[in-house]
Amino acid sequence: MNSDEFEGGIRYATGKVEKAVGDVAGRRDWQADGVVDQVAGGAQHGYGRAKSILNDAIDSAPDLLKDARDRLETTVRAAQDRPLAWALGAIALGYGLGWLIHGRHD
Repeated sequence: MNSDEFEGGIRYATGKVEKAVGDVAGRRDWQADGVVDQVAGGAQHGYGRAKSILNDAIDSAPDLLKDARDRLETTVRAAQDRPLAWALGAIALGYGLGWLIHGRHD
């Protein structure tokens, strides 16, 4: 949790209390201030949450890149070990894609 998430949550909760007190006291200005704080706190919390998600994605990107590189190397080694099987697979895949794209012309 970053500071924007925390501060936004606090501001939202404070706004709820302020609105409730305004409802009980019959003070429209407190009610309005409470609603404004709720909206602003919710927006700040949402901004902080988005920032946290983006930072998590940036932190995990090197690991994902390494995994993709490892899988590509494994695939290349498998293709080098059995080139005929991979060639037949590529031909079948190409034929299947061509059939799906163009279909039968009767």
